[in-house]
Amino acid sequence: MRDEVTPGAPLLRIEGVTKRFGRFAAVDDVSLEIKAAEFFALLGPSGCGKTTLLRMLAGFETPDGGRIFLRGDDVTGQPPHLRPVNMMFQNYALFPHLNVENNIAFGLKRAGISKAEIAARVAEMIALVRLNGFERRKPDQLSGGQRQRVALARALARRPGLLLLDEPLAALDKKLREETQAELTEVQRKLGTAFVVVTHDQEEAMTLAGRIGVMDRGRLVQIGPPRDVYEYPNSRWIAGFIGDVNLLEGAVAARNGRLASIEVAGLGTIVAAGDAPIGAPVGIAVRPEKIRLLRDATRTVSEDNTRGGELVDIGYLGGRSIYRVHVDGGVMMRVAQINAARGEGPFEIGQRVTVTFLPSECVVLTQ
Repeated sequence: MRDEVTPGAPLLRIEGVTKRFGRFAAVDDVSLEIKAAEFFALLGPSGCGKTTLLRMLAGFETPDGGRIFLRGDDVTGQPPHLRPVNMMFQNYALFPHLNVENNIAFGLKRAGISKAEIAARVAEMIALVRLNGFERRKPDQLSGGQRQRVALARALARRPGLLLLDEPLAALDKKLREETQAELTEVQRKLGTAFVVVTHDQEEAMTLAGRIGVMDRGRLVQIGPPRDVYEYPNSRWIAGFIGDVNLLEGAVAARNGRLASIEVAGLGTIVAAGDAPIGAPVGIAVRPEKIRLLRDATRTVSEDNTRGGELVDIGYLGGRSIYRVHVDGGVMMRVAQINAARGEGPFEIGQRVTVTFLPSECVVLTQ
């Protein structure tokens, strides 16, 4: 196994990997490249194949087709212990009879590393994950967040070229999960180790990763930085799965350069930026935060995409509110606005309002 990656070459390369269980394709012809020192997230709903793909990278499952390369070497058939890879499991899998120090040292001892080197690496890992003073405690004497950090330290102690994390924060409550996300990204940056995390939590994937691969029914359906996947989904499914969205269905009636006039049942003409040809059936994705909610119908930002309606519901979420507007014509739209001022909000349920959005804030979807 090579110790270093050739400059410009990916650390991990997956070529057409497939895994079947009977007739069911859990992973279906997946190809992917991951760079050294990259934090990559595999995101998708339960049963989409992301954990099966992770287990094949670790060597716990063998592909039925395709190949996996690490540092340029074909490791498709190699057992886990021969790969420069380690895996952190969802349940952490700590040894209950061992203290923090010995849990972290366990893999190092099995690898036959000298006592002096083990002591140095354990001390380094304890400092890295901020567990100084907890060395003698056993797992049942630790909080959920502390156990998570012990598992991370143990996984990193052997200095793997690639660390795989299976739903690493699922057992933590929301506030602790947010704190641990920041710690995890800090550790990854310090070490420069490539991390691949599997999660169904969109916010977690977007917070942690530099790139996201979204999986659906065994396939990678979109790969890109979090902002690109959110702002430029390549299908109706991606638009609906990533974040909140208003999805309108229509057909392109006319074009004016990059702008398409799309006829939407019950709403009339919506103008959006997109390349779909005249006559094509399309979806129009508009994120709630891209829509302005107005009291005064004369104060609009786009006459083309302006409609009146009735405010039927308000969801107060602290920093922002979600408004549901029954638009004239029958469509229900969600609008998100930041709560910048204290006190009562500017709108009331039952009030007549106007919704308006720019053509450039729409995404035209043909899939």
